[in-house]
Amino acid sequence: MADREQLHRNGYVLLRQAIAPTWLDTLRAVFDAGVKPSGEWPVPRGIDWRHSQLDTDATVQAVCRLPHLLAVVGELIGERFFLSQVEGREPLANGGHQQLHRDLSVQRPGDTVNALVYIDDYGPENGATRIVPGSHRPAPNAPPFDFTDESRSVPLTGNAGDILIFDADLIHAGSLNASGVRRRSLLITFFSESLYATHLETVSLRSIRMDTTERFDPEDFALES
Repeated sequence: MADREQLHRNGYVLLRQAIAPTWLDTLRAVFDAGVKPSGEWPVPRGIDWRHSQLDTDATVQAVCRLPHLLAVVGELIGERFFLSQVEGREPLANGGHQQLHRDLSVQRPGDTVNALVYIDDYGPENGATRIVPGSHRPAPNAPPFDFTDESRSVPLTGNAGDILIFDADLIHAGSLNASGVRRRSLLITFFSESLYATHLETVSLRSIRMDTTERFDPEDFALES
């Protein structure tokens, strides 16, 4: 489980081996079956990424509701929240590099949380995620962040079954998949309940098919002090 103080200080936590190994082969098969070319999405996707539509699969939905995942999300959002979206993403060989960026909260800091569920091993050689710890809450007098400056970025390394959970304002990016080794993941987005109306406005553009009416209360989960 995550440590509450460290979570808020860093803006992220990496849960090691959070998914049962028996689920991984199923998730990989679901990912591959749901792959759609860029032009078949309502909004074209990056051509150097593989994208999978898999949000109605039962195992994927179970992963999105893992208690330790929801506990971290609830701690970061701090109020009732809902599952907004889940899709599959994979950097293609010699693709996947992104400039450092923030995904951005919507109405207030902390109202949006992302999770990356790794279903393949990952590291700098196959497009691992880079993060800048603590960058989600810059000091009021801090200069604007230079997104071309990689000096504070940290590439993550780990194994299939790990889950990265982070505040949407945390600076992060995908890296180049130089080796061509597969690095499939599920990208999950959670929103504060107050953003539901905004969420509904873009459901079709994001090709969301799953039911998003379920609500989760942070009080139903607990982190370490």
